[in-house]
Amino acid sequence: MPELTSGRRRASSSASSRLPPTPRRIVLLVIGGVLVLALAAVAWVGIRAVLAKKELEASVPLASTLQSQIVAGNSKAASATFARLNDHASSAAAYTSDAVWRAFEGVPGVGANLTAVRELTAVIDDLSQNGLGPLTAIAGRVSLSEFKPVNGAIDVAPLAAVQPQIARVSAAFAVARRQVRAIDTRQTVSAVTDATARLRAAVEKAAEGASAVNRAVQLIPAMLGVDGPRNYLLLFQNPAELRASGGIPGALALIHTEAGRIQLVQQATAASFPYYASPVLPLPVATRGLYGDITGQYMQDVTLTPKFALSASLAQEMWRRKFGVTVDGVLSIDPVTLSYLLKATGPITLPTGDVLSSDNAVKLLLSDVYARYTNPADHDRFFAAAAGSVFAAVSGGALDPRALVKALEQAANEHRILLWSGHPAEQAVLADTTFAGGLPVSDAANKRFGVYLNDATGAKMGYFLAVKTAVGQANCRKDGRASYSVEVTLTNTAPSDA
Repeated sequence: MPELTSGRRRASSSASSRLPPTPRRIVLLVIGGVLVLALAAVAWVGIRAVLAKKELEASVPLASTLQSQIVAGNSKAASATFARLNDHASSAAAYTSDAVWRAFEGVPGVGANLTAVRELTAVIDDLSQNGLGPLTAIAGRVSLSEFKPVNGAIDVAPLAAVQPQIARVSAAFAVARRQVRAIDTRQTVSAVTDATARLRAAVEKAAEGASAVNRAVQLIPAMLGVDGPRNYLLLFQNPAELRASGGIPGALALIHTEAGRIQLVQQATAASFPYYASPVLPLPVATRGLYGDITGQYMQDVTLTPKFALSASLAQEMWRRKFGVTVDGVLSIDPVTLSYLLKATGPITLPTGDVLSSDNAVKLLLSDVYARYTNPADHDRFFAAAAGSVFAAVSGGALDPRALVKALEQAANEHRILLWSGHPAEQAVLADTTFAGGLPVSDAANKRFGVYLNDATGAKMGYFLAVKTAVGQANCRKDGRASYSVEVTLTNTAPSDA
């Protein structure tokens, strides 16, 4: 009997283990399963976030290396670097775009960060494929050496050949700029906010550069006379006597281009132009009210307005009336631009025996020449000789092409190079660039102001004028619009014997 009792107990125990789970046990099992899945999902997202971060960190030095290789024209090395960079960018985007990641974007507190990271990596991936890829493909086909004239001519065929690819690159960066601007970081942690800000700044700069290159590739072949000869008027603005566009255009030159060849064929001075009894072209009402009719009556005063398109069209018409040639466009530079160009050419000996260098050009042209010569005609001849000598060095190819591009970029960023085209399609390409010389334009993010100075004394003391500007805080007017105070400080730095 004891054995029977024991057997019954075992049977009873076995039977109880096969009883259906109670509702409480079911709930506990479900909760446990959900917790396991949730923890697994959290771990999944966390691990993928770490992996994406590593991929992005690995791509940063590669991007810098790729830039150097493209600039150097090393196509083989650039292709290898791009392949690695593109792999990292694609992996980062893949890690942050699966269904689990997207589901967690709806979780309060962390969702905004995950969304921003996904959008950030997507921008980088798209830009790598659609921007850096085409750019790498043309590395070696066009290099900085293409901008170096040989025997007075530039071979523009390579530039024309890559124009479609450059346009594609520019479009990709423009899309990336819009995408990165749209990333919402209002609720993200500082690390994500900072990373997005860094990417936004980098993309903004790159997009501007890509757009500038695209415009240049569109314009340069035609401007260099590939489709037929062109003539351009060069204004040498002298800020020793300030004008709103930069300075008085004391020296002028006619530049002829044909089939890539560049020639300086004629020089003149503003003083050699006559006074016109009425403006050579109709002036806007605002221009007449601010500066008077003299803006269109004297060559020396066409730059009284900060609107370079107007200044250029007036100069074009005055040149036509005096010499019978309608130029295709007007280019303006100043002595500071010459000093930058001299970094590319090296010192140049002028017909006067003076050695013009990047170190002494500004002082020599804006100050010393007035102390040396009392006759204004001698001033103009000196300026003409300096401009002509630098032009000869640049067009002759006696320069470092990389330093030349850097000099032109610096001068353009400082609004020291202005360009207007008499061909409407080309002017449309220039319209919203720094070359256009237009008034500052405000947008939703920034309010922009311009301060312009015109010197009516004719004393040629602009070299000694230090100018500082500051914008105060916005004040709300009764009509709801904001008003700003702009402070301008003018300091005379001239020595007592100047």
